[in-house]
Amino acid sequence: MVRRLLLGCSSIGYTLVERMQSLRGELYAIVDDPGWSSTLREENVSTAEADPTDPANYPEDAEIVVVASDDPGRNVAAARAARERYPQSMVVAHVGTESEPRHREALASVADHVIDPVRAVAGRALEAVGADALERPVRLLDALRGLSGPLLVVAHDNPDPDAIASALGLARVAESVGVPADACYGGEIAHQENRALVNLLDLQLSTFEEIELDDYGGIALVDHSRAGINDSLPEGTPVDLVVDHHPPRGPVDGTFVDVRPEVGATSTLIEEYLSRLGIEPDRQLATALLYGIRIDTKDFTREVSIPDFEAAASLTERADEETLERVESPSMSPETFDVLARAIDRRDVRGETVASCVGEIGDRDALAQAAERLLDMEDVAVTFVYGYMEGVIYGSARARGTDVDVGEVLRDALDPVGSAGGHANMAGAQVPLGLLEEVSADESLADVVEAFVAERFFEAVRDPPSAPTGEATEFPT
Repeated sequence: MVRRLLLGCSSIGYTLVERMQSLRGELYAIVDDPGWSSTLREENVSTAEADPTDPANYPEDAEIVVVASDDPGRNVAAARAARERYPQSMVVAHVGTESEPRHREALASVADHVIDPVRAVAGRALEAVGADALERPVRLLDALRGLSGPLLVVAHDNPDPDAIASALGLARVAESVGVPADACYGGEIAHQENRALVNLLDLQLSTFEEIELDDYGGIALVDHSRAGINDSLPEGTPVDLVVDHHPPRGPVDGTFVDVRPEVGATSTLIEEYLSRLGIEPDRQLATALLYGIRIDTKDFTREVSIPDFEAAASLTERADEETLERVESPSMSPETFDVLARAIDRRDVRGETVASCVGEIGDRDALAQAAERLLDMEDVAVTFVYGYMEGVIYGSARARGTDVDVGEVLRDALDPVGSAGGHANMAGAQVPLGLLEEVSADESLADVVEAFVAERFFEAVRDPPSAPTGEATEFPT
């Protein structure tokens, strides 16, 4: 198979050739200009001197087609011919010089990516023919088309807005190439903002109780990277696709794996796929993705990257801002107020670090809200709020303006007795209660849990762990 096919040439096309020569895979050019034909052959490019708008001259297969002459009309004809000849391939088209609106509209209707204006051509085109930003969507589509049946997109248990939106977005990408897909989650959507998001936008996700794994030909994980770790899949379940922004601590298996810890939200990666593949999200999906980015980056103030800003800018014009305002201002549950009150009352302050055991809880998401609010205390840079329910201790940590990596702190403190994971500024943990539940009559379970957890946490803060060596786990934070 020809990896890259160049149709027509120009100064822009020649610049692309110089870059493509260093990339893996075969490059083949079809040009009808004798001068460019000779120049390309001198660069050891396999070149046919023929009409680039005539599909009879095309090779049998091509993965990426680049239309790059200076003639807008010829580029439109070549792009149309390439799309008809290779319906599943990536088509990137240069508008040419002195193009008119009709040319740009025609190219937009058939090409996956249109390069315009001229001053941006070189940088954009180089990215289109070889950079990871466009290689990833190509590999993603290949992985989707290789599935033997429908795709199940799995969010982590008790999903947050980023996981919810990412699951729906990846399902949308799959459906764009004819692969049926269902987004699902385990646990419950407990946080009031999360419930408001799903209800106000009428987002359609299934619970694990509503699906049968045997009905699916592929499994994708979003916003986490290990089957059976904080999701309802059996541990070790084979996974086909993984899209995540949490830092891994070891290899992540899958036909398609896109894990980018430098990005603030998984929704950012999903928006990139949609944009690169020319898939326009509807208002509901755009709103959910934008909210996912805003929540995971704390409105662009925490672990935010340039791609997060770019994705948000792209989504804003399609999102429903009125609905977002309603989502962001829901009523706070009495449980959340109660947990926050207990977190303040039972706080253990040591230097600029605060830990608080709130005892038995009914909503684990209240821990994250309490940890966020405790950061508002003067001279506090690290917070950890924890409690227990249904035989498990849950905890949520936050950090701001400090070198302490709370993700690594929780792993060091609690991984030996449970599981923990997250980022430098936000992390979560869960530990089975086990024998701790067998307390004596003169002891409270809350005091026993506090004695068990607090010293482990403060010791880990005092003696920060070394760089990670195993694979990370991801938990609601």
